[in-house]
Amino acid sequence: MTREIINKIANLSCFQDPQDITALGGGLTNVNLRVRDGTQQFVVRLGEDIAEHGVMRWNELALSQAASAAGFSPKVIHHEPGVLVLEFLNAQTFSEADVRNPDNLQRIISMITHVHRDLAGHLSQPVLTFWPFQVNRSYAARLHTDGSHHAKALPAMLAQLNELEAAVGQIDMVIGHNDLLAANILDDGDKLWLIDWEYGGYNSPLFDLAGLASNNALSEDQERAMLAQYFETSPEKHWRAYSAMKCTSLMRETLWSMTSEIHSELDVDYGAYTSENMERLTSALADFAQT
Repeated sequence: MTREIINKIANLSCFQDPQDITALGGGLTNVNLRVRDGTQQFVVRLGEDIAEHGVMRWNELALSQAASAAGFSPKVIHHEPGVLVLEFLNAQTFSEADVRNPDNLQRIISMITHVHRDLAGHLSQPVLTFWPFQVNRSYAARLHTDGSHHAKALPAMLAQLNELEAAVGQIDMVIGHNDLLAANILDDGDKLWLIDWEYGGYNSPLFDLAGLASNNALSEDQERAMLAQYFETSPEKHWRAYSAMKCTSLMRETLWSMTSEIHSELDVDYGAYTSENMERLTSALADFAQT
């Protein structure tokens, strides 16, 4: 933390006597801090729009407010340009292993189902659409323009993307979280919570399910059980479209990391993250070819 950040938080109008300002880990696109003000604790998220990732803070705010009203996310306490203040939850942040725990996984899928069914009814303004195929094409175009050292891999990825989009076919539209990393799921012992709505917006429900699986290394048996629970039908009905969306989700995470290698100023080893996701993508594409 810099003195500038501490002063900025200390001068926020929502606080009377902010103390114990400490950094929270996990943020890949913003700075997260915990603040005590009297007997209460809060989370302060600092971050501007990120054009290269399509992150628009007004969209994050609208979805955070709707998710709070629906009971899925912590309460929004204060907001101003570049700042979002949320209530602090005394809750466990999940790891990938926690997500794979069978009892937790059923609870997570149930929460996602309710988010998809209920969240849109709590929106009070328009929000973005997150169509992952357009997102991936935009990333590829920017990487080419920016002279990424990964540019040689892009034509093959785009050709694969066309095949994946055709395999997904027609979709239902829901409000998706679109970034189901384990660190965005919290457990207070009684209920689960979702945080960080930077990429939220209208999407196919398959993207959240695929992202949950690919980000947390679910086994194929767990994936099939997830589809059966969510759709209340045989997983075979959705398997090929789901497998295509899983590849698309992994491609998006890979392209996101390639882009972050160039543009991010955060102290994160994006090169290693790119390599990790490229390996996962290669494996998923091989599995998809067998569907």
